[in-house]
Amino acid sequence: MTTKNLCATLCLALLTPISVMAEASSSVVEARDYSLKANIKRIALEYSEHSVSNKNDPNYPDSYSSDEKSNIGGTLDANITYEKNNLVWINGLFAEYGKSETTEDGITTENEDKDEILLYTDYTHKMWQLEEGIVGPFAYLGYETEFTSFDLGDESFRTKILRAKTGLKLYQGKYFKQLYLALVEENDMTYDNNNMKTGAEIGYEFNYALNPETTFISDGYYRKFFSYSEKEPTDFEYKLAFNNRIQTKLTGDLYLAPFYNYELAQTRGAKSSRAQSTFGLSLTYNKSFDLL
Repeated sequence: MTTKNLCATLCLALLTPISVMAEASSSVVEARDYSLKANIKRIALEYSEHSVSNKNDPNYPDSYSSDEKSNIGGTLDANITYEKNNLVWINGLFAEYGKSETTEDGITTENEDKDEILLYTDYTHKMWQLEEGIVGPFAYLGYETEFTSFDLGDESFRTKILRAKTGLKLYQGKYFKQLYLALVEENDMTYDNNNMKTGAEIGYEFNYALNPETTFISDGYYRKFFSYSEKEPTDFEYKLAFNNRIQTKLTGDLYLAPFYNYELAQTRGAKSSRAQSTFGLSLTYNKSFDLL
């Protein structure tokens, strides 16, 4: 399947809830058991200080090879959510980009520490109602790419990954908005071949209100691969990532949030793992809209 066909398939999945909205509107009842919302989880402008260990190993993608520096970047995290009493279907777009220039001994170097575009659809079937939250099986399909290509040897490549997950999820708990365990299957087309990878992943999204105006928010995952159909030096063996921020309302839907992000990973061609730490401050817009 070509990249264009993959993008077309995912775009169709993202637009499907609109047809659901139109169909539902023809039979409106007073007590709806469904909802359709557009959620802008985060549009953020960020300033950050970035550091990286083991930075001279060439066997990492470009967005995982940035130097120590100050950075200005942006993030978009938005979705359309269709929810009924027995299911929730989330279709979203996540994108981030950060770039800076460093000058040393008269030589200016450009670096990236953020470069990702993720288009996804995520379906959870609600099976068990808990006192705080709902548990059920889920299925996920996402396409990951990036804004710019990276160099490896004498060639340039751009990340192109089709990722599927299936497992069990806790949804909308008191503090854990998501907590899941899943099997992962990836089709990595970055190097113009189909590198099939199998692994497992555990992830979470955690919210805790410190006061009516301030919330601590954390999300992250750990992904470990067990098998590959091809051998590429930049294939991740494992990756751990978590993001933490304290979000305080300034006015309306505008928030100020200091944050700390951490990533730890190792690729198959690397001799040792690489860690990235980022401290920063973001100006964030956050809002939800009822479509039904």
